[in-house]
Amino acid sequence: MGLKKKLVAQVRNPSGKLGRFIARGMNKGHAKLAKWGISKILIKPDYFILDIGCGGGGNLHRFGEMIKDGKVYGIDSSETSVNISKKINKNQIDNGIIEIQKASVSSLPFNNNFFNLVTGFESYYFWPDLIKDLNEIYRVLKPKGKLILVNEGYLCDNTKKRKKAEKWSILGNFHIHSPKEYEDFLTKAGFINIQIFEERKKGWIAVIGVK
Repeated sequence: MGLKKKLVAQVRNPSGKLGRFIARGMNKGHAKLAKWGISKILIKPDYFILDIGCGGGGNLHRFGEMIKDGKVYGIDSSETSVNISKKINKNQIDNGIIEIQKASVSSLPFNNNFFNLVTGFESYYFWPDLIKDLNEIYRVLKPKGKLILVNEGYLCDNTKKRKKAEKWSILGNFHIHSPKEYEDFLTKAGFINIQIFEERKKGWIAVIGVK
């Protein structure tokens, strides 16, 4: 397996020494994208938030600083990512602000109508069954709760960024989508009032859907 394929495989499911390095690197490498995405949505201090594919835990930490009366939950299918996230967020975990566990988006270990906000940063590419998994997210969202997907790889009209995203998707054997396709698959899963934000020069997209 070539180096790039190894890196993509580790991004999909970090493991071992390289996985630990990748998980920590996500926090720095995705920080600007994450902050841009978070700026597109109002977060109240009493929110219950779920971050799916929490990776190195950087976004959990950001959300934890915004929450006073709510709680932040993170899940990841990688045990390595879960362990790194727990180390990085130890103080907030000890204070009851953050909770992290190994779990799959396909079977979320939460009650119906539980979260105000569900987030996915650079993670939906790797979900096993996009529509069914979106249905599962829909289940755990409160009425009028929101899902936001934030990604640095999509079918945009910036030719250079688009070609780069397409190259990585081929290497990683995952799909990327156009803004219209985001709207279509979120609508199919039951979401309404869909908003799409693009930072075309950087190849960034943030998409919000409401239950």
